[in-house]
Amino acid sequence: MQAAVAFSQASSLARPFRRLARPYHAGGADDGVVVRGGVSLPRLRRAWCSASLSVGAGGGYGSEHAPVFPRQKTWDPYKLLGVDRDATEEEINSARNFLLQQYAGYEESEEAIESAYDKIMMKSYSHRKKSKINLKSKLKKQVEESPSWVKTLLGYFEVPAMDVVSRRLAFFGFLAGWSIATSAGTGPTFQLALSLVSCIYFLNDKMKNLVRASATGLGVFVSGWIVGSLLVPVIPAFIVPPTWCPELLTSLVAYVFLFLGCTFLK
Repeated sequence: MQAAVAFSQASSLARPFRRLARPYHAGGADDGVVVRGGVSLPRLRRAWCSASLSVGAGGGYGSEHAPVFPRQKTWDPYKLLGVDRDATEEEINSARNFLLQQYAGYEESEEAIESAYDKIMMKSYSHRKKSKINLKSKLKKQVEESPSWVKTLLGYFEVPAMDVVSRRLAFFGFLAGWSIATSAGTGPTFQLALSLVSCIYFLNDKMKNLVRASATGLGVFVSGWIVGSLLVPVIPAFIVPPTWCPELLTSLVAYVFLFLGCTFLK
């Protein structure tokens, strides 16, 4: 009797385990539910696939949710960047960088901002170039309308490149500083001779005639010395340092004449 009761209990306990081992997939609208032992459980595979699709599509999240530049369709580049027409280049650069940071990630907004910046820069460059051309044209027109003696006088002068002007200015400035530094002990005789020889050398490089370059350089030096001799007595004494002698002041004026002569004379 006891053996029959134990067998009956073992049979009743074994039935649920067989039912749990066989899942039933409900069809139709409940296709996403798995029934195990009478309990409805969601299908994890479908949920995993959905999560995978959402993650895979997340590459365009930044561009889709990036703020859209409200003025990207504005045709006026100044209004698009929000700057005045007389704004400086620094202000335009600041506006461009600020807008690019605000609307980063949206390609159309970035392209509109960059395009407006390029248009303003090109317009500014064209305006500067046109202003230089107009200035040269005005100067040329004034020269053409000037008297004949003015044209003849201007024919002896030229305007070299800025690097040539800066190098020669630095050279004669060095000679002037050297003369000032040694004025207490010795006079600027050596420096004056060096400046005269340098002036003749620079003139000969343009004229290709040593005799003419020597005569011109010597004439420029004499002119500068004469003007310096006449100018020094007129200079107030409180302006000049006490260690500067009249010879030094005259030599400084001569340096200026030599620099102008060897730089701007043809």
